[in-house]
Amino acid sequence: MKVGIIGLGLIGGSMAIDLKKRGFASQVLGYDNNKLHAQTALNLGIVDNVLDFENMIEQSELVILAIPADVTLKLLPKVLNNIENQVVTDVCSIKGNINERIKYHQKRGNYVAAHPMAGTEHTGPWAAQAGLFDGKAVILCDCEDSSEEALKTTRKLYEYLNMRPVYMGSVNHDIHAAYVSHISHISSFALALTVLEKEKNEKNIFNLASGGFDSTVRLAKSSAEMWAPIFEQNADNVLTVLDTYINKLQDFKEAIIKNNNGTVTKLIEEANKIKKVIS
Repeated sequence: MKVGIIGLGLIGGSMAIDLKKRGFASQVLGYDNNKLHAQTALNLGIVDNVLDFENMIEQSELVILAIPADVTLKLLPKVLNNIENQVVTDVCSIKGNINERIKYHQKRGNYVAAHPMAGTEHTGPWAAQAGLFDGKAVILCDCEDSSEEALKTTRKLYEYLNMRPVYMGSVNHDIHAAYVSHISHISSFALALTVLEKEKNEKNIFNLASGGFDSTVRLAKSSAEMWAPIFEQNADNVLTVLDTYINKLQDFKEAIIKNNNGTVTKLIEEANKIKKVIS
């Protein structure tokens, strides 16, 4: 199968590596409006060829959009306008607005809404890596709107990436993504801003930083180009989660102000129950 990938960064590049290496793709074609990304992906052997937008779609049997949410919203209808029988899928972590945008498109059945739950804080084709998706979940949304052939192809794609499928509606996806992914990034960004504001001597940060700080603030290195559109497109759900998060922070603050060790202990013990969900 010839696979075309729009967006040759971390996700698109990592998919290209494994799909070619594991035999799903006979050829990987790439397109990226960032010329440096396109040339780097070609030089690194991540893609077999870089083409212009129309030619890449025409020569591909499966087209994957691995680009930020706001760009996907604009480009997906154009991709669907240019296909005949090709299957199209994306990797965005927001789904509601995207599905609404193409809900009545005549080629809607060729499209499968997908969100592979994998990634790192790094960006660009030089961050692409083999095995990034192994053992992770992929959310497939609104499958009733996709054709059987498109679903079959997309499921097979993620089988080759060693991902386990989870099915849900796009609205529920966006709610759950806000809780398990989007709030984590906002928390990390906020912590980084807090530390940078209060600790003017950066040397002290690096000297004192340990595993706990590193793991908590790691996501703060994530790209604004990717995450600002996600927060914009999923604003209602993100704001709901933020309200809950701020309330929990306020509970800790009030207990500490009152020197109420019992309440602090209770809050921590309640939080410890996450062990039952995440081992």
